[in-house]
Amino acid sequence: MSDRLRVGVDGGVAHVRLNRPEKKNSLDAEMFDAILNTAKSLKNDPSVRAVVLSGEGDSFSAGLDVSSLGEMATCDLNPESDSIKEATAHLSRDGANRAQQLAWLWQELPVPVIAAVQGVAYGGGLHIALGADIRFVAPDARLAFVEITWGLVPDLSGTQALRRLVPLDVIKKLIFSGEVIDGEKAVALGLGTELSRQPIQDALELARVIAGRSPGAIRAAKELLNSSGLVDLAQGLSNEMTASAGLMGGANQIESVVAKLQKRPPIFEDPTTIETLTSEGDAS
Repeated sequence: MSDRLRVGVDGGVAHVRLNRPEKKNSLDAEMFDAILNTAKSLKNDPSVRAVVLSGEGDSFSAGLDVSSLGEMATCDLNPESDSIKEATAHLSRDGANRAQQLAWLWQELPVPVIAAVQGVAYGGGLHIALGADIRFVAPDARLAFVEITWGLVPDLSGTQALRRLVPLDVIKKLIFSGEVIDGEKAVALGLGTELSRQPIQDALELARVIAGRSPGAIRAAKELLNSSGLVDLAQGLSNEMTASAGLMGGANQIESVVAKLQKRPPIFEDPTTIETLTSEGDAS
């Protein structure tokens, strides 16, 4: 495991901490690889029931390490180039390329992912936070899509995560201008879920609550909600019925009822089947 990331699992809650505090957890190649490998590992661990993402030190992540920009400026962007072929050789389940998977793999995890945002969340760091299902944001945090200042567009999946969070005109303003906003405005606009003066503690507390619920129901709910805006109404209603029927009468569903009636903490079984993180034939 790279020292760029610290991962601990306790009571079904995995706490993933970006660990480059002296650089405000900016993303270099080593951290990039560590994040991808960790997301894939957690996806295939049936004992994990919730994930918290945070940054060591005073910030979530300042985004791409600027020392990498020189390499980007000289890379071959021809669609037939080796760099583009490599990036698109192994797409994720939802079609994210290797760079986009930095943030989008957290959406593809079957369990809820909660980001604790403090300090700065710029560029790639903001994309990672948007890849989470829920975001606790400190009031004085600073968030921005800084790509426009480098002559680029946001390209780590954030534009897709945002389409169900923020009105189109609002996100256009933020992306076109590169404006830095504080945590209060981020939550007001929809980029954050809830304001918190102690985002890491609050994220862990919620994760522990989630970890105490039936893991099958939590996984089914995440999948159902994530697909809800991408299918027509009839398909959405059908998916809801199928999800409910699949849970009804199962061991964990019965345990939920019995534990509630007996006024005791439930004891759930871990899921026995794990979907593959990537699409069929993906060797990433």
